Amino acid sequence: MGTTASQLGKDLLSEYQELTFLTKQEILLAHKRFTELLSKEEKDLPNTRVSMERILSLPELKSNPFRERICHVFSTSAHQDGSLTFEDFLDLLSAFSDSATLEIKSHYAFRIFDFDDDGTLDCGDLEKLVNCLTGETDDTRLGPEEMRQLINNVSPIKLLFVLRLQLWIHGFLCGF
Repeated sequence: MGTTASQLGKDLLSEYQELTFLTKQEILLAHKRFTELLSKEEKDLPNTRVSMERILSLPELKSNPFRERICHVFSTSAHQDGSLTFEDFLDLLSAFSDSATLEIKSHYAFRIFDFDDDGTLDCGDLEKLVNCLTGETDDTRLGPEEMRQLINNVSPIKLLFVLRLQLWIHGFLCGF
């Protein structure tokens, strides 16, 4: 544990504590888990990215139906490949921590469910969300008619959610 703390450095550790909802111990544990995903050669390189494939091997993400979307939302990779740096990894853990605010959790939930990254939740996003939850095999996937019925029934609720989110964002930006 001492080597993990010294690898991060006291100033960097303090900065991470200020910028996240994570405690010092949680940051040190995150660093340890992140470096365990790196090869020996990668451990010596600064700002190393861990591939989405390796991130998805973590037990916490392995069975999450939105695992790939989560990686894409938190990844800062210019290649949009879902790979994560340690700081990306900290952002992910911070957003899902018990200490994160409802606003932060809502923001990232919206981004995860916005599959086409267009800033709105439309029928296409809803269909992908349902497929993630039900599974994408022929045995579990909803048929076209079932999907249409579900989307038609959920659309009024979705519209209210989108309007509330847009009003909240507007209020936040205007200083309410």
